[in-house]
Amino acid sequence: MSASARSDTMVLTGPGYSPLGQESNSIWNLEAFALFLYFYRDAFAGALRYAFAIVKLDALWFIPDLAALACIALFLQRYVIAGKSLIALLTLLYMVFSLYIGYIFLGQAAGAASSLKMIAPVFVGFCFCGRDLSQYKRLLGSIHLVFYLTIIGIFLSAHMRLPWVGFSYESFGTAREAQRLWWTQSDPRLAGFAADSTMAGFFTFIAFVITSVRRNMLWCAIWAPIGMYAIKLTTSKTTLGLMIIYLVCLVIIRIIPEREKFPMLRRMALWSFLTILIPIILMILFSGINLAREYPVLFSMQDRINNSWQLPFVYMSDLMPLGFLTGCGLGCFNYPQQLFSNKVSYYVPVDNFYIGTYLMFGPIFVVFVICVFFAVMRTKDIYKLTAVIVMNLFAVTVLAYGPASGLLTIGFAFSEVFRSRAASVHESVQEIADVVPVVPDSGGLTPRAA
Repeated sequence: MSASARSDTMVLTGPGYSPLGQESNSIWNLEAFALFLYFYRDAFAGALRYAFAIVKLDALWFIPDLAALACIALFLQRYVIAGKSLIALLTLLYMVFSLYIGYIFLGQAAGAASSLKMIAPVFVGFCFCGRDLSQYKRLLGSIHLVFYLTIIGIFLSAHMRLPWVGFSYESFGTAREAQRLWWTQSDPRLAGFAADSTMAGFFTFIAFVITSVRRNMLWCAIWAPIGMYAIKLTTSKTTLGLMIIYLVCLVIIRIIPEREKFPMLRRMALWSFLTILIPIILMILFSGINLAREYPVLFSMQDRINNSWQLPFVYMSDLMPLGFLTGCGLGCFNYPQQLFSNKVSYYVPVDNFYIGTYLMFGPIFVVFVICVFFAVMRTKDIYKLTAVIVMNLFAVTVLAYGPASGLLTIGFAFSEVFRSRAASVHESVQEIADVVPVVPDSGGLTPRAA
């Protein structure tokens, strides 16, 4: 590498990025491999469950979870021991504390084991701290392939009954069933290879988002309508609306002057945190009002306003008042409580990431989110900024802990909160808008040194 190239790299990354950043030069490392495993397992969950059952190798389903557990150890070594990040240390310690609180709340060891499995993917995302996703060429290529295959699966399920539809399997001693093809009014709700329509819609969307960052407008113009139609077939209104919002943001970024692209992207990411207030505002304005009577299309939103966003707090006041200070622990009001708890009668689906996570961790989560907000102000990776925008919007009406890839993507978006102090100090001296403008590169957006 020439001296000029080395200089440009340091301008882009800043001191403190190495030696951690050096690992990202490898094509595959643990966090990249774990992300690959989760995306492919979740995107093709129905097909894989069915295939594993046929060949009597059901244990292969849990390979991504083993990789995620290894990422917890990597997180400890990389950011707590080597990086000496106080936020990383406190995050890890509070996770352990919440796992214990959750065990007390759920009342079963199986619930605690399920809670650990549930939270592990977030550490895969956290381990991308200090890494530029654009360096993972093969990983990005594999996500690109997820987009095409997911669309193919949705279209196939529109014309034939896939063999895993209605297939039942056992997980942690609990019988579960792949989603059946069912009808909403006159429209089929198609699930494709994922065997779940919401997951099929999510992977069509998130794979398009990650791929479109580095693709030209012609590719986006061709594949965006196809992706939107595929999402429409899944009847996921949240994902379809989010796809439209993302495309508007993408067009704005592409048409504004070069030096304004990156600052605009960062501003969008910061403003997206205002979506945290949406449930609060809706509950204040419409709680107890039956909007669905006049507007049936708003039934699911009305149910969230009156039930899923409020009832968990009512139940927690009865079951565990201390939870308002400590949280009710990992797994509470999440699928571990639904599947492995003696308090299943109190289970309520919490369709919002921030409310659901606040319930589990308590007020300390607010402090963490504030730290994440300031970390986003320093983030240079356009993939992470894009992920912040779309996941903040997605999480308004989705808990995002299932599929695991949703939580992983949020962890990836928030990961820069664990950056070293040296890197943060350097970046505060030189504004990113003056150093790393975002310019078209092979049709995409790529940061480069000015």
